[in-house]
Amino acid sequence: MTTRAVSPGSGWRWLRQAINLGRNNPKAVFGAVALLAIIALIPSVVQLALQYGLGLGPEAVMTVIGVTTLASLAIYPLLIGGLLRVIDAAENGRPTRAGAIFDTFHADGGRGRLIGFGLLMTAIYLGVFLLVISLLGKDFMGWYWQLITAAQAQQAGGAPISPELLALPEGFGQVMAIGSLFALFMGGVYAIGFGQVALGGRSVGQALGDGFAGTLKNVLPIVLLAVLSVVGMFALVLVVTIVGGILAMLGGLVHAMLGMLLVMPVYIGMLLVIYVVMFGVMYFMWRDICGDAPAVDAPRDDRIEV
Repeated sequence: MTTRAVSPGSGWRWLRQAINLGRNNPKAVFGAVALLAIIALIPSVVQLALQYGLGLGPEAVMTVIGVTTLASLAIYPLLIGGLLRVIDAAENGRPTRAGAIFDTFHADGGRGRLIGFGLLMTAIYLGVFLLVISLLGKDFMGWYWQLITAAQAQQAGGAPISPELLALPEGFGQVMAIGSLFALFMGGVYAIGFGQVALGGRSVGQALGDGFAGTLKNVLPIVLLAVLSVVGMFALVLVVTIVGGILAMLGGLVHAMLGMLLVMPVYIGMLLVIYVVMFGVMYFMWRDICGDAPAVDAPRDDRIEV
């Protein structure tokens, strides 16, 4: 199975198809996405519970963050692989269910390759990030650690963060610019590579090679996708902010808690929409670039249904 180049406009098609994701089996697809979103929130919930429930200090909280991050490195790739398989089954008319997202946890579900690819991608991200920081960022890591520690201390009732610490370090703009370009490129590698491991049966090394080759062949559609995604995200956040503000105001006329309860489903819905579109784009990108058959424009696939 090899990679191929697609038309520059494919970035728009991937986004449209992702918006329509789940039309064939909404219960399985949206249920699987909801499960992944809930599990992804568990580390944050644990951190908040320990910090505010037990009153842990900044160092203990950072230790908890480290432990939950390590656990996520093993669990999250399995969930991504499982979700991609649920989406693939739904898109091809095969029976599936939301709970199938956990099938990758079985010994015969390719869990070793999925975890291996996730760890390899994490190592590449960290390696390049540290390289850029060492070349362009002046004491960036030291500043970042002090900022995080000060923020944790402030939340625990300590002194406010000093203005000097809030000032951006030298080279910050260059680091962000190069980091953004690298993240854009590696986003393509990540999507294609994970698809190859989860759906293409490729080894970790083969999937990484396919990810780089497929991304290099399709820079234009990936850049178009990134631009459209930023615009779409801005529009979504704007709409949610306006709707949430109106609901909070109306609910607040009765009680502040009612306003919060009215707003919460709106923000949860936004989170689910982001997850559905993100993994939908990931799947359709892989299918066009590495799937068994070249992509064809089909009105049924590209129609944005309301």
